Amino acid sequence: MAVTRYRAVFAVREYRPVFLAHVISMLGTMVAEVALSVLVYRTTGSAFLTAATFAVGFVPYALGGTVLASIADRYPTRSVLVGCNLLSAVLVAAMAVPGLPVGALLALRFASATVTPIFGAARAASIPEIVPGPAAVLARSLIRVVTQAAQLAGFAVGGLLLVLVSPRFALVGEAAGFVVSALLLRIGTRWRPARGGAGSMLGDSVRGLRAVFGAPRIRALLALWWVPPVFAVAPEALAAPYAHGIGQGPVGLGLLMTAVPAGTVLGELGAGLLSERLRSRLVLPLAIGSLAPLTAFVVHPGLPVAVLALFGAGLCSAYLVGLDQWFLAAVPERLAGRAMAVNSGGLMLGQAVGMAAAGAAAEYLAPHLVVVVAAVLGLGATAVTAQRVRRSATLLVEPALADTSTG
Repeated sequence: MAVTRYRAVFAVREYRPVFLAHVISMLGTMVAEVALSVLVYRTTGSAFLTAATFAVGFVPYALGGTVLASIADRYPTRSVLVGCNLLSAVLVAAMAVPGLPVGALLALRFASATVTPIFGAARAASIPEIVPGPAAVLARSLIRVVTQAAQLAGFAVGGLLLVLVSPRFALVGEAAGFVVSALLLRIGTRWRPARGGAGSMLGDSVRGLRAVFGAPRIRALLALWWVPPVFAVAPEALAAPYAHGIGQGPVGLGLLMTAVPAGTVLGELGAGLLSERLRSRLVLPLAIGSLAPLTAFVVHPGLPVAVLALFGAGLCSAYLVGLDQWFLAAVPERLAGRAMAVNSGGLMLGQAVGMAAAGAAAEYLAPHLVVVVAAVLGLGATAVTAQRVRRSATLLVEPALADTSTG
């Protein structure tokens, strides 16, 4: 079987501005998160409110993945993408206004985070239209790779930038980045009609959710997207206390925080070099295996072993490329935007729950034991989910979907 290469993705002229727009907006988003947290801390001196600037970014994904999910399908994709970027630019620019109370800053952060899953769903659904055929999976993988890489570079760039400029100036720069991204998408992509949707937005979203969750195959695949990360985020949530416990400072903490994203980037890029058949064969073993390296924390390892275990867990994220193949094949075009919104919403909400649970458990157990417990529970839960995915492969998806009209 011929292997689709990354050059086939970048050979598509329309994909290049989409990719570049994502790079600009993701780097800017990471820098803006650092700038906003610094601004809140300088204003209040409160560690709780500073942490809240990050936490408030998770919750809106539930809203964007449910009530607002139909936006991605009921309006032309380019209009949604450009409109979301321009709205984000306005919201981020408003954060830079001097004298805003912290409550207003957090409200603006919440609003901007609500826009993100709608934008992401519309873009994810449009990529198979922009990059047809097997290359669509690699095109979507590259978007995820940029997201992970932005975590590696964005916070570091943000920290260095704030040495030179004020947090408000950095926020203005991020707003300008959103405007540039909007221009790239407006000029560089074709207009395409809406995929579907009728009636009220809420009713349309409810019908779409019913159709998505009514299909056993899609439901099982969504579970496989969501379950492993719920448990895999424990080391990230507890990185600071773990680093302190093994006598590490900021450098050690940074290595612990970046090990998983670094492994994820390498794993996804490597999976993109494999054939579609091999990627499919590796999905379930790697999904289960993604939590296995975390069991090394049972010996309370020092920094080198801990970083290696986290890097190995990230490498196993290569299963996402094959899982994406299955997901794209299972979701009908008319539901693509809503399915992507539901996926991203559930993924982010699950990670937020996982982080909160890990933090609560660490009140009673040592951080390394919490990581081990999460890994063991995650291995069991993912194995059960993998069995559901295997069974769902023999079921027909369309009859379940056909029961609900989505326009």
